[in-house]
Amino acid sequence: MAFDNDADVELIERQTEYAGFFRLDRLQLRHRRFDGGWTDPLTRELVLRRPAVALLPYDPVADRVVLVEQFRLGAWIADRPAWMVEIPAGLIDAGESPEHSAARETQEETGLAVAELLPVGEFATSPGGFNEWVSLFCGRIAAPAERSLHGLATEQEDIRILPMAADEALALLAEGRIQNAITLIALQWFALNRESLRRRWAPLEATNSAL
Repeated sequence: MAFDNDADVELIERQTEYAGFFRLDRLQLRHRRFDGGWTDPLTRELVLRRPAVALLPYDPVADRVVLVEQFRLGAWIADRPAWMVEIPAGLIDAGESPEHSAARETQEETGLAVAELLPVGEFATSPGGFNEWVSLFCGRIAAPAERSLHGLATEQEDIRILPMAADEALALLAEGRIQNAITLIALQWFALNRESLRRRWAPLEATNSAL
């Protein structure tokens, strides 16, 4: 049975409970059931935020990726390790394309210029209570050799960048040490596409180096 967003969902009432960096709305609605009937009226809270982007920085010549590490309030309040290993990510500014946003966030968080972007996909992070969708990319970069500190002082960002061999990043994934969902998705995609990325991008880097 195929559902239609307009015909099979009825919004009864909607009001905003809080509007800050995020917005919280309370909705009352009902929707069509799989058996053809309708649910009783449901009350749900929904957190709204701008669409987001994330990018896995990859150096195809050195076969290295760049991850970042920073404090995350949600992890801390859940009594999990509060400094999480991730990929660069952020919210899309008004009037900004996902591609531009991904390159900008990567530069702000790591200091790295993205030479080329490859779309990976779009997905919801937690659609039961959030409207957020993420556009995920892989970006061709020249990875630095050493760790360093970055982030925008105006946003009080305190970010450590972690350049590492691709095998090391995939080992973190295999060992269950990547606990950020977007990064987990990105590295799983990378594990499947690593060799095709090297075939696609490594010759470009070699050509650019020779110029």
